[in-house]
Amino acid sequence: MSNTYTRIVLHERPVSDIVPDTFEVKTASKDDLKPGLGQVLVQVTYVSLDPAMRGWLRDTRSYLPPVQIGEVMRAVGLGVVVQAGEGSKFKAGDIVSGSVGWSEYVVMDSKKLQKIVPPPGTTSLDFLNTFGIPGMTAYFGLYDIGKLKQGETLLVSGAAGAVGSLVCQLGKRTGARVIAIAGSPEKCAWLENELGVDKAINYKMPTFKEDLKKGVGYLDVYFDNVGGEILDLALARLNKHARIVLCGAISAYNSERPRGLQNYMNLIAQRAKMEGFIVSGIIIPLLVLTDSLEYRFDYTSEYPRAINEMATGLADGSIKRKFHIVEGLENAPTALPMLYSGANDGKLIVKVSDDPQIGPSKL
Repeated sequence: MSNTYTRIVLHERPVSDIVPDTFEVKTASKDDLKPGLGQVLVQVTYVSLDPAMRGWLRDTRSYLPPVQIGEVMRAVGLGVVVQAGEGSKFKAGDIVSGSVGWSEYVVMDSKKLQKIVPPPGTTSLDFLNTFGIPGMTAYFGLYDIGKLKQGETLLVSGAAGAVGSLVCQLGKRTGARVIAIAGSPEKCAWLENELGVDKAINYKMPTFKEDLKKGVGYLDVYFDNVGGEILDLALARLNKHARIVLCGAISAYNSERPRGLQNYMNLIAQRAKMEGFIVSGIIIPLLVLTDSLEYRFDYTSEYPRAINEMATGLADGSIKRKFHIVEGLENAPTALPMLYSGANDGKLIVKVSDDPQIGPSKL
C-alpha cells in the first residue's frame, strides 16, 4: 500500500477561464497524518463541485477569504473517519461531512465536521446536494428572498443545475407557474417531463428572446443563477412588486468585464426588489474557517425546517435529484469548468475513493 496520498493545490489564479496550470497535483506522506487532541483523520470519499468555487479563486474581498496560492483547493465533501484523536466526538467508521478540500486524506478538528445520518429514503450524497449548499440555497432563496406564493409566475435560470432544479420543484410544490431556462433540448425535456415545469426554454436557440417573452409573459419571482443578458431580459418582464433572487452569475464568473444591465430602471417602475443572499452548508459551518467576525452566514439556525420538508419530498419521490459523478480526484480540475459551460448533467460530484474498510492497517 502506498505511503503517499494526493492533494490538489491552487498553482496560479485564473484571469478568466480555469486552465490546466490553475491547479497542481501534489503528493504528501501519510506519516504526517496524525490526529491530535480533538482531531480526526478522514479518508475523503466524495467532494462537491459548486459554481461558487470560481469566486474563491479570486484575490478579492468576499464572504469567505480566497484560496491562497499553494493551498489545497477548498471544497465541501464527505469522508470516513479512519482514526480519532483523544477528545474527538467521532469514532472510526463514522461518515462525516465538512470542508475537506481536494485531498485524499485530511486531518481536521472535530468541530469543523458533522456526522452524517441520512434520513429514510435518502443517501449520504444528498448531503452534498438537497441537504447541503444547493438545497439550502434553493429553499431559502425561493422562500425567504423570493417569498413565492401560490398562483405566481416563477422564472428560473440555470434550471437544470443542482440549485435550479430544486427551485423548480419547490415552486411547483408551492402551486406556482414555473418557467425554466436551460441549455439543451435534453435538459428542457427533463425539466418538463420529469420535474413537471410548465415550460422549459432553451437559451441557445436563435428564437430564445421571443420564446422567453411568450413563455413568461410577466413574472413575479425570478431566481437568477446566471446573471448577464438573461438577467437583463428578466428585468424587462417584471410584474408589479416582483422579486429577483440573486443567487449566482455563472455567465460572468470567467469574465474580466461582466456585461452591464440596461433594464434595471424597470425595478423602479414596477416597485420591484432585487436581493442577494449567502448560505453555508448545512453540515459544514464555513464560519469556522476564520476567526474574523466579517464572515457570517444566513439561515443556519433555520436549516432543520428546510431539511425536514425536503427529506419528506425525497422519501415520497415528489422531489427528484440527479448526480453527475466524475471518477478520481485527479480529474477535479478538468471537471470544475463543466459548471460554467453547462456540460454537467446533474449535481456535479467527484468520487475520490470507495468507503474504506476500517482496520488497524488502513494506513
